[in-house]
Amino acid sequence: MRFWLLIWALLPNIALAQMLAPNGQPIIIAAEYAEPTLRYQHGVFGRNFEYGALVLTIDDCFRCPNYVERQVKITLPEGSVFEDLIPRLADMDGDGRPEVIVVETDNQTGARLAIYGIDGLITATPNIGTAFRWLAPAGIADLDSDGQLDIAYVETPHLGKTLRIWTMRRGKLVQIGQQSNLTNHRFGEDFISGGIRDCGLGAEVITADSIWRNIVASRIAGGMVTSTVITPFDGQRSFERVLACN
Repeated sequence: MRFWLLIWALLPNIALAQMLAPNGQPIIIAAEYAEPTLRYQHGVFGRNFEYGALVLTIDDCFRCPNYVERQVKITLPEGSVFEDLIPRLADMDGDGRPEVIVVETDNQTGARLAIYGIDGLITATPNIGTAFRWLAPAGIADLDSDGQLDIAYVETPHLGKTLRIWTMRRGKLVQIGQQSNLTNHRFGEDFISGGIRDCGLGAEVITADSIWRNIVASRIAGGMVTSTVITPFDGQRSFERVLACN
């Protein structure tokens, strides 16, 4: 299954990246996971496999008269997998070209959020620290209104339940905020709940509270994350309503 640029509710960001990408330069136009493997059977999505490789589709000469496409496969070592649903494309460094954001897990030190470019790994968060510890991406948006995209995820959504927000600075991921007692995934579900919404007052991260009683909106300003209960949680339709600003 190929996930072209219209993925993970990122159409506005990726469309902007396409418009700003310099002519004649290589640009990633798609990404997909490959090489299912049984070597790490954590089962967070209710399956017994993860992925051993990431395939990037690259337009080698953006906006050139002759379209030139090639594929690059990034294969992880035996001790690692992509423990994820889909790769995500977004321009994290502001250069007008999208990078690929993934969840990459080591069988000794657990998951980390990693960012790949055409030439391979660019940067990553620290691994959580032990096997079978995972993180669930929540969304990508300009969460602190500084003009640059940020990424939010919930670290250990089944245990520690900590929302973390990161941004790229000088080619490295830097954490800019965190909030405890939030989650966006229940073990075994083959989807991640919540996401990002903007109801006219800026982007918010939408999750559940730690016991799945309420849906919560979290915002960051001045390095501080504040969380507000929006409505009781009564199934996935309640997330859909909140994300639609209803």
